Amino acid sequence: MKNYKDEIKKLKNLNCAEDDVFFQAMEEVLLSIEPLISSDKKYEKYAILERLTCPDRVIKFQVTWLNDKNEVKVNTGYRVQFNNALGPYKGGLRFHPTVNEGILKFLGFEQILKNSLTGLPIGGAKGGSDFNPKGKSDFEVMKFCSAFMTELHKYIGPRIDVPAGDIGVGGREIGFLFGEYKKITSTYEGVLTGKPFVFGGSLMRPEATGYGVIYFTETMLATEQKEDLKGKICTVSGAGNVALHAIEKLFHLGAIPVTCTDSKGTIYDPRGVDIALLKELKLERRASLEEYTKTHESATYIPTSEYPEGGHAVWAIECYAAFPCATQNELTELDAKTLIKNGVIAVAEGANMPSTTEAINAFLKAKICFAPAKAANAGGVAVSEFEMSQNAAMQKWTFEKVDEKLKQTMQQICKRVSLTAKDYGVEGNYVDGANIAGFKKVADAMIAEGI
Repeated sequence: MKNYKDEIKKLKNLNCAEDDVFFQAMEEVLLSIEPLISSDKKYEKYAILERLTCPDRVIKFQVTWLNDKNEVKVNTGYRVQFNNALGPYKGGLRFHPTVNEGILKFLGFEQILKNSLTGLPIGGAKGGSDFNPKGKSDFEVMKFCSAFMTELHKYIGPRIDVPAGDIGVGGREIGFLFGEYKKITSTYEGVLTGKPFVFGGSLMRPEATGYGVIYFTETMLATEQKEDLKGKICTVSGAGNVALHAIEKLFHLGAIPVTCTDSKGTIYDPRGVDIALLKELKLERRASLEEYTKTHESATYIPTSEYPEGGHAVWAIECYAAFPCATQNELTELDAKTLIKNGVIAVAEGANMPSTTEAINAFLKAKICFAPAKAANAGGVAVSEFEMSQNAAMQKWTFEKVDEKLKQTMQQICKRVSLTAKDYGVEGNYVDGANIAGFKKVADAMIAEGI
């Protein structure tokens, strides 16, 4: 390969000239794996980079539904089936106004490597719609899900493509989607994961991603011979499923998580945030975090609008470990420098690509223990595959069994990433280790399958 960076530019022009987030993810991976590509010509011979960065197919469809006033509404639905070299396409559905093809290509590309790292037989995909379930009645959400599945069912199946939940798609939405799939196909099969437990869901799925991030961090700190999390101040962003369960698991380990955030502001409670109250506010009442201070007057609420542009209040609080669990590119270079200045030891990504490229480079340069999302937040998809296994065998596993298998999976991912980094001369760099390990497994499968 004559000039590797020139090849990356060609791939950008081929696949994602207008998809900035997708190119950010793609460039990070391709720069990381240069030592592997340079050491073995087979990847160039079989055009693996060109094949892996282009989705197998991008499905786009119209979703027409009636609201409670019997008004016709139209949204756009998508499914990006990226790569199935290791198993059926697997990845979540996101219902949010920001959903577009570029976002889903980024998420689907990340999903390929994340799923590869789990060691489980699943490929990578992502999908969703620009529909916003917030403010909609249960019947409106149900009617939208029915209309969405009317189109999506043509492209999925338990050995073809198994969607899951993501932002805006929880147990309610998965239940409605599964019900419609069953009506259309007359089959009762594990075509979706994240289902309610009463009809095929796995215990621990809501907790999986948040718990998994902390299990990974525990192992990373031990591997790098750092102190564990017990008694340490931790900061967490977000107030959704991932953030809340990361906070919960931190408490289990004796850590002191002192923050959480939503789109409007940050809560800082130096005693440790009240997880029960947070769950009530965000999961039951869907209220603003500002209401937290009505119960805990000693806590501080910092509106997003009051913090300087380019930085975020949650990352200005001194901590031992930081866990960005909200959304992509939420942790900037300014935030990274602030965390480093304040003595952070570890940063583990709970959301998908929450740190900017500049922030990641700052962490790596400062030798911070940095756990990238494709490795650290793989717990969700791991438990989704456990659900597929339970459905196929018509079994139900206990909470304890799922939790133990999740912990083992996250420990194995961390060790594999660490060893891969060491093998390729970048010891301690979990970004390069994760990208090389994930890529190599998929690429070798693609070569073995031919073209």
